[in-house]
Amino acid sequence: MLYELRIYDVKPGRMQTILNRFRDGTISIFAKHDMKVTNFWVDADESKNRLYYVLEHLDAASRERNFQAFLEDPEWLELKDRTEQNGLLYEKVEVVYMKKASFFE
Repeated sequence: MLYELRIYDVKPGRMQTILNRFRDGTISIFAKHDMKVTNFWVDADESKNRLYYVLEHLDAASRERNFQAFLEDPEWLELKDRTEQNGLLYEKVEVVYMKKASFFE
């Protein structure tokens, strides 16, 4: 299993909008493309304006295939356009790929 930690630096004042977008659309589009979200977190220090979540993938090849299909999905493109009418919701995204430590299986 490959785990993908995604860290969003959300633009000031846009946190609720991006959370709503995940809740109301993105998660179900992920599922359609075999991308499972394990959990979401927001920084305990709200001034940092950071959102974190982890996706599960079978392996790197399936991650690439599924994520590309997600990015090209008309439902995602419409949702993205609709929720970004006033600009991007985040400043940057950091991605970290992880696998379980062998002693903790």
